[in-house]
Amino acid sequence: MTLVILGAGGQVGRELAELAQAQGLAVRALARAEVDITEAAAVAEAVRGADFVANCAAYTAVDKAEAERDRAFAVNVTGPGVIAAACAAAGAALLHISTDYVFRGDGDRPWREDDPIAPLSVYGESKAAGEAAVRAALPRHVILRTAWVFAAHGSNFVRTMLRLGAERPELRIVADQRGGPTPAADIAAAILAIRGQALAPGFDGWGTFHFAGAPATTWHDFAAAIFAAKGGPGPVLHAIATADYPTPARRPSNSVLDCGKISRVFGLGQPDWRQALSAMVRTQ
Repeated sequence: MTLVILGAGGQVGRELAELAQAQGLAVRALARAEVDITEAAAVAEAVRGADFVANCAAYTAVDKAEAERDRAFAVNVTGPGVIAAACAAAGAALLHISTDYVFRGDGDRPWREDDPIAPLSVYGESKAAGEAAVRAALPRHVILRTAWVFAAHGSNFVRTMLRLGAERPELRIVADQRGGPTPAADIAAAILAIRGQALAPGFDGWGTFHFAGAPATTWHDFAAAIFAAKGGPGPVLHAIATADYPTPARRPSNSVLDCGKISRVFGLGQPDWRQALSAMVRTQ
């Protein structure tokens, strides 16, 4: 049987495809240009013969989503619903990646899977609705919420900081939003570990799980760690409040995720993002 990866050109999809191939798994990795996840016929053909599908495809332009609601909902809601229905017809299980942005982000304790969702943005609304679409169409699913994803490729905070740090002597970085930076490679490894257990006879641990890096930090302190890992002179970092950096989309102030459930069910601990960061910046 085959592992099918949708959204294989993104940060997590690319890492997952490389890791699956390195482990000798039968894998079909499909990028956005190869399959439109909103098209039922195309998705049905893509998942044919699969035992497990990983949906890594998403609309992730958080601020642009405020003006592109229809596009965000097509990719983040219609697409997952189509994929889940195709998996149900094919007899495949589905892992769907979601986000901390489904929560309102207040308070000071980590968010649990059963906490009420109340997204602050169109992006968050679309991801929450995408989760609901998956749940409605396919019992054999794992929804994996993660946060602050970074990798050596793609668009992410680490690469943005390194670029801006090379261009500017000073940077103003938000210091009142907290979360857990998560290496895409660790998400990929978690997906394969989940697949191995989920396909075992008698598995009944389907549902929603949180997986994010540790320790929790702020964007400002994350930026400081990035430049410390890079070494050499870096820009002066000024800590600012969210109110001092207005954006079209509201963002959660507390994006820390409680990852106890995934540890109990799958035995997966939180990755230490500092180790992956040190290795990554040396490649940039």
